[in-house]
Amino acid sequence: MQDPETIYVQQVQAGDDDAFNELLRRYQKPVLNFAYRLLGDATEAEDVAQETFVRAYRHIGDYDSRQKFSTWLFAIAHHACLDHLRSRKRRPEISLENAPDPSITSREVERNEMGMLIAAAVAKLPEDQRTALVLAEYHGMSYAEIAAVMRCSEKSVESRLYRAKQTLRGRLRPLLA
Repeated sequence: MQDPETIYVQQVQAGDDDAFNELLRRYQKPVLNFAYRLLGDATEAEDVAQETFVRAYRHIGDYDSRQKFSTWLFAIAHHACLDHLRSRKRRPEISLENAPDPSITSREVERNEMGMLIAAAVAKLPEDQRTALVLAEYHGMSYAEIAAVMRCSEKSVESRLYRAKQTLRGRLRPLLA
């Protein structure tokens, strides 16, 4: 029996835009989350997520139903993020600070600060380690799925995850002491 995503893809390939809207509904948040965790900027992540779905729609005929739709889609998102990171290096960076919200409790502030510290540590990882970590930890992908998204071997995925976790432990250890 075919999974629902494959059926939706076949319907999109037959010209059914409502089926694409269903795929968009199912994957919009995961793709946005993935892009945000790689890029670290919500606005840029929204742009990349939109670009991912535009690319997916344009290339839906290239989808091979022998692989999971999510793997194919995340591979597109990964390449869109890489394209965006390359273009970001050519632009000057502008930093804006947000004023603290006085209605937030001290416990929420601590939790937010810890989350921000973890996110900052993840953001400082090399791109290949960060991508593998985000796909494994936040999207629950297997080594095989991550290898397909990143176009590398499962051993490379294992190695990248190991190095990412070691680096994060080293960077976060002082905060947890």
